Amino acid sequence: MAIRITDECINCGACEPECPNNAIYEGGAEWKFSDGTSLKGMVTGMSTNVETDADTEQEPLDMDVYYIAPDKCTECKGFHEEPQCAAVCPVDCCVDDEDLPETEEFLLKKKDSLHLIDAL
Repeated sequence: MAIRITDECINCGACEPECPNNAIYEGGAEWKFSDGTSLKGMVTGMSTNVETDADTEQEPLDMDVYYIAPDKCTECKGFHEEPQCAAVCPVDCCVDDEDLPETEEFLLKKKDSLHLIDAL
């Protein structure tokens, strides 16, 4: 599953720098698929099937508290043993998003799609 941030968020910002996919944004901030990834050109979000240019700003998912873009969240699979946002959150508001059940295999594929390595 992707991780989501609940309304209990105190906007401390501890989670944002911990995300290896740059999937966490401050409330009200627009986000892009290309932020912190190697994505370029037209992309399709693996979690939401949204088709867009990687550099197009997307609407904020929350206006009041930090949020996680589900198309960029991999629960830190391939980077860490546990989701780093949840590990550092002082109020335990980074939780599984029950609306987006995703297998470990799917999350690893999503991670690979976000961080393509250019062939030499």
